[in-house]
Amino acid sequence: MMLDWLFASPADRRLLGTSRFRGPTPWVIAIMSFSIMIIAATGLALANTAGSLTRAVEARYAVEIPNGASNLDALAAALRSAPGVTSVEAVPESEMRRTLERWLGPAAQSADLPVPALVNFDVKPGLALAPIERRVRAIAPGAQISAHADRVGPLLRSMRALQWLAFGLVLLLSAAAAAAVVLAARGALDTHRSTIEVMHGIGATDLQLTHLFQRKIALDALLGSLVGAAAGSLVLLLLASGASFAGALVGGATLAPLDLVALLLLPLVLTALATWVGRMAVLAALRETL
Repeated sequence: MMLDWLFASPADRRLLGTSRFRGPTPWVIAIMSFSIMIIAATGLALANTAGSLTRAVEARYAVEIPNGASNLDALAAALRSAPGVTSVEAVPESEMRRTLERWLGPAAQSADLPVPALVNFDVKPGLALAPIERRVRAIAPGAQISAHADRVGPLLRSMRALQWLAFGLVLLLSAAAAAAVVLAARGALDTHRSTIEVMHGIGATDLQLTHLFQRKIALDALLGSLVGAAAGSLVLLLLASGASFAGALVGGATLAPLDLVALLLLPLVLTALATWVGRMAVLAALRETL
Protein backbone atom coordinates (compact mmCIF):
# COMPACT_ATOMS: atom_id res chain seq x y z
CA MET A 1 0.00 0.00 0.00
CA MET A 2 1.04 3.60 -0.61
CA LEU A 3 1.14 4.43 3.12
CA ASP A 4 2.96 1.32 4.34
CA TRP A 5 6.02 3.47 5.09
CA LEU A 6 4.08 5.15 7.93
CA PHE A 7 3.89 1.87 9.85
CA ALA A 8 7.52 0.84 10.18
CA SER A 9 8.35 -1.80 12.76
CA PRO A 10 10.02 -0.78 16.06
CA ALA A 11 13.26 -2.38 14.90
CA ASP A 12 13.25 -0.35 11.68
CA ARG A 13 12.49 2.85 13.56
CA ARG A 14 15.45 2.32 15.90
CA LEU A 15 17.79 2.27 12.90
CA LEU A 16 17.45 6.05 12.49
CA GLY A 17 16.67 6.99 16.08
CA THR A 18 13.31 7.72 17.67
CA SER A 19 13.75 11.11 19.34
CA ARG A 20 11.72 14.00 18.05
CA PHE A 21 12.85 17.61 17.73
CA ARG A 22 16.44 16.52 18.26
CA GLY A 23 17.75 18.49 15.29
CA PRO A 24 17.04 22.02 14.11
CA THR A 25 14.85 21.06 11.12
CA PRO A 26 11.55 20.57 13.01
CA TRP A 27 12.04 23.94 14.68
CA VAL A 28 12.82 25.56 11.33
CA ILE A 29 9.59 24.10 9.94
CA ALA A 30 7.72 25.36 13.02
CA ILE A 31 9.03 28.89 12.42
CA MET A 32 8.14 28.65 8.72
CA SER A 33 4.66 27.36 9.56
CA PHE A 34 4.10 30.19 12.03
CA SER A 35 5.21 32.80 9.49
CA ILE A 36 3.16 31.25 6.68
CA MET A 37 0.04 31.18 8.88
CA ILE A 38 0.34 34.88 9.79
CA ILE A 39 1.22 36.04 6.27
CA ALA A 40 -1.45 33.90 4.59
CA ALA A 41 -4.11 35.20 6.98
CA THR A 42 -3.00 38.76 6.24
CA GLY A 43 -3.18 38.16 2.49
CA LEU A 44 -6.64 36.60 2.71
CA ALA A 45 -7.94 39.41 4.93
CA LEU A 46 -6.57 42.00 2.50
CA ALA A 47 -8.21 40.21 -0.42
CA ASN A 48 -11.58 40.10 1.37
CA THR A 49 -11.33 43.72 2.47
CA ALA A 50 -10.39 44.91 -1.01
CA GLY A 51 -13.28 42.94 -2.47
CA SER A 52 -15.77 44.39 0.01
CA LEU A 53 -14.49 47.91 -0.55
CA THR A 54 -14.69 47.47 -4.30
CA ARG A 55 -18.30 46.28 -4.09
CA ALA A 56 -19.17 49.14 -1.73
CA VAL A 57 -17.89 51.91 -4.02
CA GLU A 58 -18.26 50.51 -7.53
CA ALA A 59 -21.79 51.94 -7.89
CA ARG A 60 -21.44 54.98 -5.59
CA TYR A 61 -21.04 58.52 -6.90
CA ALA A 62 -20.88 62.02 -5.44
CA VAL A 63 -22.24 65.32 -6.75
CA GLU A 64 -20.03 68.20 -5.65
CA ILE A 65 -21.68 71.65 -5.63
CA PRO A 66 -19.18 74.53 -5.24
CA ASN A 67 -19.79 77.10 -2.49
CA GLY A 68 -22.66 75.14 -0.99
CA ALA A 69 -26.12 75.08 -2.52
CA SER A 70 -29.40 76.72 -1.68
CA ASN A 71 -31.15 74.16 -3.89
CA LEU A 72 -29.55 71.14 -2.25
CA ASP A 73 -32.93 69.65 -1.30
CA ALA A 74 -34.23 70.03 -4.87
CA LEU A 75 -31.12 68.34 -6.22
CA ALA A 76 -31.49 65.46 -3.77
CA ALA A 77 -35.15 65.07 -4.71
CA ALA A 78 -34.28 65.04 -8.42
CA LEU A 79 -31.73 62.29 -7.83
CA ARG A 80 -34.18 60.22 -5.79
CA SER A 81 -36.68 60.32 -8.63
CA ALA A 82 -34.08 59.37 -11.28
CA PRO A 83 -34.48 55.83 -12.66
CA GLY A 84 -31.81 53.44 -11.42
CA VAL A 85 -30.82 55.48 -8.33
CA THR A 86 -31.08 53.29 -5.25
CA SER A 87 -30.12 55.69 -2.44
CA VAL A 88 -29.35 59.39 -1.96
CA GLU A 89 -27.58 61.10 0.94
CA ALA A 90 -27.26 64.89 1.03
CA VAL A 91 -24.33 66.43 2.94
CA PRO A 92 -24.98 70.17 3.39
CA GLU A 93 -22.26 72.80 3.60
CA SER A 94 -22.82 73.26 7.35
CA GLU A 95 -22.10 69.59 8.02
CA MET A 96 -19.00 69.75 5.85
CA ARG A 97 -17.77 72.72 7.89
CA ARG A 98 -18.38 70.87 11.17
CA THR A 99 -16.33 67.97 9.84
CA LEU A 100 -13.49 70.26 8.75
CA GLU A 101 -13.53 71.96 12.15
CA ARG A 102 -11.92 68.87 13.67
CA TRP A 103 -8.74 69.63 11.73
CA LEU A 104 -8.93 73.38 10.97
CA GLY A 105 -10.52 74.64 14.16
CA PRO A 106 -12.52 77.87 14.02
CA ALA A 107 -11.08 78.67 10.59
CA ALA A 108 -13.45 76.07 9.14
CA GLN A 109 -16.37 78.44 9.81
CA SER A 110 -14.77 81.33 7.93
CA ALA A 111 -16.74 82.64 4.98
CA ASP A 112 -13.45 83.02 3.10
CA LEU A 113 -13.05 79.24 3.04
CA PRO A 114 -15.02 77.80 0.12
CA VAL A 115 -16.67 74.54 1.12
CA PRO A 116 -18.80 72.56 -1.32
CA ALA A 117 -21.98 70.70 -0.56
CA LEU A 118 -22.12 67.01 -1.46
CA VAL A 119 -24.81 64.58 -2.49
CA ASN A 120 -23.78 60.92 -2.38
CA PHE A 121 -25.92 58.50 -4.36
CA ASP A 122 -25.86 54.84 -5.34
CA VAL A 123 -26.99 53.47 -8.69
CA LYS A 124 -27.77 50.05 -10.06
CA PRO A 125 -24.78 48.28 -11.64
CA GLY A 126 -24.27 49.16 -15.30
CA LEU A 127 -26.52 52.22 -15.22
CA ALA A 128 -25.63 55.01 -17.71
CA LEU A 129 -24.88 58.29 -15.92
CA ALA A 130 -25.70 60.65 -18.81
CA PRO A 131 -29.41 61.09 -17.88
CA ILE A 132 -28.46 61.68 -14.25
CA GLU A 133 -25.85 64.26 -15.24
CA ARG A 134 -28.45 66.16 -17.25
CA ARG A 135 -30.81 66.23 -14.26
CA VAL A 136 -28.01 67.49 -12.00
CA ARG A 137 -26.81 70.19 -14.40
CA ALA A 138 -30.34 71.43 -14.92
CA ILE A 139 -30.58 72.27 -11.20
CA ALA A 140 -26.91 73.07 -10.39
CA PRO A 141 -24.96 74.01 -13.57
CA GLY A 142 -21.61 74.13 -11.76
CA ALA A 143 -21.96 70.71 -10.13
CA GLN A 144 -19.47 67.93 -10.80
CA ILE A 145 -20.11 64.19 -10.57
CA SER A 146 -17.26 61.95 -9.44
CA ALA A 147 -17.05 58.21 -8.84
CA HIS A 148 -16.00 56.99 -5.40
CA ALA A 149 -14.11 54.19 -7.13
CA ASP A 150 -11.78 56.76 -8.70
CA ARG A 151 -11.02 58.25 -5.29
CA VAL A 152 -10.20 54.93 -3.61
CA GLY A 153 -8.49 53.44 -6.67
CA PRO A 154 -4.94 54.07 -5.34
CA LEU A 155 -5.87 52.51 -2.01
CA LEU A 156 -7.31 49.43 -3.72
CA ARG A 157 -4.22 49.05 -5.90
CA SER A 158 -2.00 49.22 -2.82
CA MET A 159 -4.13 46.62 -1.05
CA ARG A 160 -3.98 44.32 -4.08
CA ALA A 161 -0.21 44.72 -4.26
CA LEU A 162 0.15 43.87 -0.56
CA GLN A 163 -2.14 40.88 -1.05
CA TRP A 164 0.01 39.45 -3.85
CA LEU A 165 3.15 40.26 -1.87
CA ALA A 166 1.78 38.20 1.02
CA PHE A 167 0.99 35.25 -1.22
CA GLY A 168 4.45 35.53 -2.80
CA LEU A 169 6.03 35.43 0.65
CA VAL A 170 4.02 32.29 1.43
CA LEU A 171 5.53 30.61 -1.63
CA LEU A 172 9.04 31.79 -0.74
CA LEU A 173 8.72 30.52 2.83
CA SER A 174 7.41 27.20 1.56
CA ALA A 175 10.42 26.96 -0.75
CA ALA A 176 12.73 27.79 2.16
CA ALA A 177 11.11 25.05 4.26
CA ALA A 178 11.60 22.60 1.39
CA ALA A 179 15.26 23.60 1.11
CA ALA A 180 15.72 23.02 4.86
CA VAL A 181 14.22 19.54 4.48
CA VAL A 182 16.59 18.74 1.60
CA LEU A 183 19.60 19.78 3.69
CA ALA A 184 18.33 17.78 6.66
CA ALA A 185 17.75 14.69 4.50
CA ARG A 186 21.24 14.82 3.04
CA GLY A 187 22.69 15.36 6.50
CA ALA A 188 20.79 12.33 7.82
CA LEU A 189 22.15 10.22 4.97
CA ASP A 190 25.69 11.22 5.85
CA THR A 191 25.08 10.51 9.54
CA HIS A 192 23.69 7.02 8.88
CA ARG A 193 25.92 6.14 5.92
CA SER A 194 27.48 3.12 7.64
CA THR A 195 24.04 1.78 8.60
CA ILE A 196 22.81 2.28 5.05
CA GLU A 197 25.79 0.41 3.63
CA VAL A 198 25.12 -2.53 5.96
CA MET A 199 21.45 -2.61 4.99
CA HIS A 200 22.36 -2.47 1.32
CA GLY A 201 24.70 -5.37 1.90
CA ILE A 202 21.91 -7.56 3.28
CA GLY A 203 19.60 -6.77 0.35
CA ALA A 204 17.66 -3.64 1.33
CA THR A 205 16.55 -1.57 -1.66
CA ASP A 206 16.78 2.19 -2.09
CA LEU A 207 12.99 2.43 -1.78
CA GLN A 208 12.97 0.55 1.54
CA LEU A 209 15.66 2.82 2.93
CA THR A 210 13.83 5.87 1.63
CA HIS A 211 10.70 4.82 3.50
CA LEU A 212 12.60 4.92 6.79
CA PHE A 213 13.83 8.47 6.18
CA GLN A 214 10.48 9.50 4.72
CA ARG A 215 8.60 8.46 7.85
CA LYS A 216 10.96 10.39 10.14
CA ILE A 217 10.77 13.48 7.90
CA ALA A 218 6.97 13.30 7.77
CA LEU A 219 6.56 13.01 11.55
CA ASP A 220 9.05 15.77 12.30
CA ALA A 221 7.47 18.02 9.65
CA LEU A 222 3.97 17.33 11.02
CA LEU A 223 4.98 18.11 14.60
CA GLY A 224 6.87 21.24 13.55
CA SER A 225 4.11 22.55 11.30
CA LEU A 226 1.44 21.91 13.94
CA VAL A 227 3.44 23.72 16.61
CA GLY A 228 4.02 26.68 14.29
CA ALA A 229 0.39 26.76 13.15
CA ALA A 230 -0.84 26.61 16.75
CA ALA A 231 1.38 29.57 17.68
CA GLY A 232 0.19 31.47 14.60
CA SER A 233 -3.44 30.74 15.43
CA LEU A 234 -2.92 32.04 18.95
CA VAL A 235 -1.46 35.29 17.60
CA LEU A 236 -4.37 35.64 15.16
CA LEU A 237 -6.86 35.14 17.99
CA LEU A 238 -5.12 37.79 20.07
CA LEU A 239 -5.34 40.18 17.12
CA ALA A 240 -8.95 39.24 16.30
CA SER A 241 -10.46 42.34 17.93
CA GLY A 242 -8.21 44.65 15.90
CA ALA A 243 -8.94 42.72 12.72
CA SER A 244 -12.67 42.96 13.41
CA PHE A 245 -12.40 46.72 13.89
CA ALA A 246 -10.47 47.13 10.65
CA GLY A 247 -12.96 44.92 8.83
CA ALA A 248 -15.90 46.91 10.21
CA LEU A 249 -14.64 49.95 8.33
CA VAL A 250 -15.51 48.24 5.06
CA GLY A 251 -18.48 46.12 6.05
CA GLY A 252 -16.89 43.57 8.35
CA ALA A 253 -14.73 41.75 5.81
CA THR A 254 -11.91 39.88 7.55
CA LEU A 255 -11.66 36.10 7.08
CA ALA A 256 -14.41 34.08 5.47
CA PRO A 257 -15.19 30.48 6.59
CA LEU A 258 -13.40 29.09 3.52
CA ASP A 259 -10.35 31.15 4.44
CA LEU A 260 -10.31 29.59 7.90
CA VAL A 261 -10.50 26.13 6.35
CA ALA A 262 -7.57 26.99 4.07
CA LEU A 263 -5.53 28.19 7.06
CA LEU A 264 -6.32 25.02 9.00
CA LEU A 265 -5.10 22.93 6.05
CA LEU A 266 -1.78 24.78 5.81
CA PRO A 267 0.06 22.50 8.31
CA LEU A 268 -1.01 19.41 6.37
CA VAL A 269 0.01 20.98 3.06
CA LEU A 270 3.40 21.96 4.50
CA THR A 271 3.84 18.44 5.89
CA ALA A 272 2.97 16.87 2.53
CA LEU A 273 5.41 19.20 0.77
CA ALA A 274 8.21 18.41 3.24
CA THR A 275 7.57 14.67 2.97
CA TRP A 276 7.58 14.69 -0.83
CA VAL A 277 10.69 16.87 -1.04
CA GLY A 278 12.47 14.74 1.54
CA ARG A 279 11.56 11.55 -0.32
CA MET A 280 12.87 12.92 -3.62
CA ALA A 281 16.06 14.18 -1.99
CA VAL A 282 16.80 10.85 -0.28
CA LEU A 283 16.07 8.80 -3.39
CA ALA A 284 18.25 11.04 -5.54
CA ALA A 285 21.12 10.93 -3.04
CA LEU A 286 20.94 7.14 -2.68
CA ARG A 287 20.99 6.63 -6.43
CA GLU A 288 23.89 9.02 -6.88
CA THR A 289 26.23 7.88 -4.11
CA LEU A 290 25.34 4.31 -3.22
